[in-house]
Amino acid sequence: MKPNFSLRLRVFNLNCWGIPYLSKHRADRVKRLGDFLNRESFDLALLEEVWSEQDFQYLRQKLLPAYPAAHYFRSGIIGSGLCVFSKHPIQEFTQHVFTLNGYPYMIHHGDWFCGKAVGLLVLRLGGLVLNAYVTHLHAEYNRQKDIYLAHRVAQAWELAQFIHHTSKKADVVLLCGDLNLHPKDLGCRLLKEWTGLQDAYLETRDFKGPEEGCTMVPQNCYVNRQELEQFPLGIRIDYVLYKAVSGLYISCKTLRTTTGHEPHSGSPLSDHEALMATLCVRHSPPQHNPSPTHGPAERSPLISVLREAWTELDQGMAQGRWWATIAGYVIGLGLLLLVLLCALAAGGEIREVAVLLWTPSVGLVLAAGAFYLFHVQEAKGLCRARAELQHVLGRAREAQDLGPESQPAGLLGQQEGDRAEEQ
Repeated sequence: MKPNFSLRLRVFNLNCWGIPYLSKHRADRVKRLGDFLNRESFDLALLEEVWSEQDFQYLRQKLLPAYPAAHYFRSGIIGSGLCVFSKHPIQEFTQHVFTLNGYPYMIHHGDWFCGKAVGLLVLRLGGLVLNAYVTHLHAEYNRQKDIYLAHRVAQAWELAQFIHHTSKKADVVLLCGDLNLHPKDLGCRLLKEWTGLQDAYLETRDFKGPEEGCTMVPQNCYVNRQELEQFPLGIRIDYVLYKAVSGLYISCKTLRTTTGHEPHSGSPLSDHEALMATLCVRHSPPQHNPSPTHGPAERSPLISVLREAWTELDQGMAQGRWWATIAGYVIGLGLLLLVLLCALAAGGEIREVAVLLWTPSVGLVLAAGAFYLFHVQEAKGLCRARAELQHVLGRAREAQDLGPESQPAGLLGQQEGDRAEEQ
């Protein structure tokens, strides 16, 4: 690699809002998206919420001349909705499906059925290895009473860990997607602190788009304005994040977003705004290290966010166990009721009533059983993520030579409980 090496990378990201039968003007928007991507000819186009595989196949054929490589990430019942189109050959690809993803009985939200995931593509560009990740985290439906907060924090941690463990041989790391996290939310801070990823919106000096980089804006005709009442300018939940290894320097030259409409036709491509970033990778000067090792003074933000995430996961785990306990009591009462109905039916006195009550009683026991199993699984998933955070927190504390007094409240006592539970 020459000392004056330089690589320019144009990236496109969009949450396409492509729910079959529900999303407005889906077919027309998919057609216009294909026209737009062919016109612009990006190096990479990373898409979320392409829920219909027919839409992917349509885009695959339409974009084949400009983007000869593509992949659709399949998971869950409905699918992850993630897909990627690339101008460059794909060397490898894989995906990780998040352990926790909402509740199956919240059918009107539907996230559990989607199999939310993170997809990874490995590309070779000009002698460099690029790991490109695309993801979509659980949606936030009520910011004041967010019942999915622990799940989203767990997803952010799994995402960070997946990037951490799969990017060790990469020269450049790129993450795009709809995180459903505001920039100062716990999950977003956890992801950035643990991976060292930089935010294109914060790093670029040439930004053109809505104020504060918002990717859901009230000017978009597909956006429910009532959901943005607290945010008159809109919200920023879609991101382009990146980093390079030591010896390389990556910067965001330009970042553009749509502003409630697609530049050529005037109609929105989605209820989200598209992100278009131009990244530049080059050799860093000897005195400049873009990804320094965290020193003691730099560990404080990481430790702080790890402790905050540990507490949130601990609360979510307690809630999951509480629901499992309630379901266990319902199962016990349901079984007692079934025994009583069997006795009444055998006696023959009110046989007809007992037979009529038998079916709903069996249904109650089965429903409570499914509820119990799900929340046990939820508690175990949160416990696993919390254990990983606890270990990382301990290592970070050792690096900073901190004492036990800096641990989160109850952490020392909980360690023994966790070991006993695992045994």
